[in-house]
Amino acid sequence: MKRIDAIIKPFKLDEVKDRLAAVGVQGLTVSEVKGFGRQKGHTELYRGAEYVVDFLP
Repeated sequence: MKRIDAIIKPFKLDEVKDRLAAVGVQGLTVSEVKGFGRQKGHTELYRGAEYVVDFLP
């Protein structure tokens, strides 16, 4: 048994699933993750309160 961890963009999931199935992969676990990097996030205003959005999908 081997484990592969990959972080992909959500719109690529169907393509990745299809290609894995084509090479015989029978199982898959999907989790939504968020992170931050060079973009540093931004601030948003919601119902009069200001929020820092620094984790992006």
